[in-house]
Amino acid sequence: VQFAESGGAVVQTGGSLRLSCAASGLMSSIYSMGWFRQAPGKERESVGTITWGGGSTDYADSVKGRFTISRDNNKNTMYLQMNSLNPEDTAVYYCAARNRWPANFRYWGQGTQVTVSS
Repeated sequence: VQFAESGGAVVQTGGSLRLSCAASGLMSSIYSMGWFRQAPGKERESVGTITWGGGSTDYADSVKGRFTISRDNNKNTMYLQMNSLNPEDTAVYYCAARNRWPANFRYWGQGTQVTVSS
């Protein structure tokens, strides 16, 4: 399974962005996908996850109420809608997938840069 992320940009505080993660390969083997982010000098952290079949979502406390993960199974694409962005959201955002729970995420995208200016 491979991913192509897009949608990263520079945005002002309070703005919105939508990231996309287009997948190719055997998606029927995927249990869940997730968005992760890594800011300079910080460890990578989970933003949220979505089950590929049922669409159940889970979010980090820091983004609850602001970010929404969705997926389009027909397009093999996962999305991250980000609203009310602030400079603390500045990071490289990665999409990832795993074959089962609670296994580690095995497949990773190359990342897309999101910069929120104050």
